Amino acid sequence: MLLETPRLVLRRFRTEDAAPLASYRSDPSVARYQSWTAPVSADTAARTVRAFAEGSAEDPGWFQYAIELKAGRCLVGDVGVCLHENLTQAEIGFTLAGDRQGHGYAAEAVGVVLDDLFGRRGVHRVSAECDARNTRSARLLLRLGFVQEGLLRQATWIKGEWTDDLLFGLLSSDRQPSPAG
Repeated sequence: MLLETPRLVLRRFRTEDAAPLASYRSDPSVARYQSWTAPVSADTAARTVRAFAEGSAEDPGWFQYAIELKAGRCLVGDVGVCLHENLTQAEIGFTLAGDRQGHGYAAEAVGVVLDDLFGRRGVHRVSAECDARNTRSARLLLRLGFVQEGLLRQATWIKGEWTDDLLFGLLSSDRQPSPAG
């Protein structure tokens, strides 16, 4: 599965993505609100990329899109989609390299994935969840049309502390197609 915007290609992961994935996932500021711990070793990155490459965007379960900049053809992040068994609901998550944040790439990448889910695939609802302290991700979800549906207080034990989780949802009837899509 390949998705494209004017600046980005969202594609399947490839073997050569292991080193850049290890690099951006080893950045403590990128890993702070994620489930993994920095640094990410070369071996772990290689295994992760192999597992990502084996996924299917069309089948239930998680699929990870590699976000590649067209200019420079470099990997700058990933967007994960967990398609529900009923094929009408999905969960979404995203990670962007620290030095690539603040340029609109995450909004562009997540936007085109949402366009594909709601448009071509006919998904009814997409949900997202983030650490309540991750204000940048929460703002991005709101800009993309998600509604904050809840706050789970001290719901996740991660990296030695309890964290609050924000819950977001977006219905197909609420979605405005992204201009980049």
